[in-house]
Amino acid sequence: MQIPTHMLAIEIIDGLLQATQRATPKPTGKQVLIKVSAAGVNRPDVMQRKGLYPPPVGASDIPGLEVSGTVIAIGECVNHLTVGDAVCALVTGGGYAHYCLANEDLCLPIPHKLSFIEAAGTPETFFTVWSNVFDRGHLAANEWLLVHGGSSGIGTTAIQLAKAFGAKVVITAGSDSKCQFCINLGADAAINYRNHDFVAAIKKLTDNHGIDVILDMVGGDYLPRNINCLAYDGRLLQIALQNGIKSDINLLSVMLKRLIITGSTLRARDDDFKIAIAQKLREQVWPLLAVGVVKPIIHATFTLTEAMQAHRLMESSQHIGKIILTT
Repeated sequence: MQIPTHMLAIEIIDGLLQATQRATPKPTGKQVLIKVSAAGVNRPDVMQRKGLYPPPVGASDIPGLEVSGTVIAIGECVNHLTVGDAVCALVTGGGYAHYCLANEDLCLPIPHKLSFIEAAGTPETFFTVWSNVFDRGHLAANEWLLVHGGSSGIGTTAIQLAKAFGAKVVITAGSDSKCQFCINLGADAAINYRNHDFVAAIKKLTDNHGIDVILDMVGGDYLPRNINCLAYDGRLLQIALQNGIKSDINLLSVMLKRLIITGSTLRARDDDFKIAIAQKLREQVWPLLAVGVVKPIIHATFTLTEAMQAHRLMESSQHIGKIILTT
């Protein structure tokens, strides 16, 4: 097919998302050019729009960290993808556009039975959950995982993956309906943090054993409460800071309980790091997606030119699972 010289893209202007025309990028080296069918919306996109999360050096200023679509051109060093392949991909930016560049090794085949819309909701959350919960957190079968924000895209992914690998899952969420959704999805317990003290509830739930691994997107005043929740040798994984970047903690508890407190971001990591995660997902998670043991939860779709509405929905926190843009 003939590739147009220019494409529709969404750019950030004064804190808003606006449609524009950009030159269609050309793949070089290990890059492929994807004709985007759908793109996932993520909180880092919202932060970038607000000027709080600038793209890494060399990355596109167009927001969008995950896409699905069809490969329509390849760089000179591409060796396992061909024109016409249907893929989903983790990218460092550029997803909110009709065409997007991706490293071929960060492209994954679309699992059997998944639509382009569903596939666009997998890379960012599945890469993040696997890297943190399993690679950094070493979650094992029969251990307790606590997920704050259980109804988010990250949360719904973490619930399903943890259960698929034999762990026990408790989540927190901000409404009874969100809690019930997470229970229906497989969580063993759900706590409405607006109505209940999650620390006390978890101690009762686990017979004072505590939580082995916590995946936290809140930060701030949640840190000392998370420490109180953790079991001996527990691991706290910090992946976002919605309640702020600072907190006071009792370091004696960290020492006595032999806790590990760690954190990470994904976007700025180099391709080799991300490729290693992609290989593990291909081997251990994509077969689960192919048979429906786990699945992306899609809350709503918007057209590309409705990207600002999609961001407003994400900021309202009224969604469950993923928000997707379609082209």
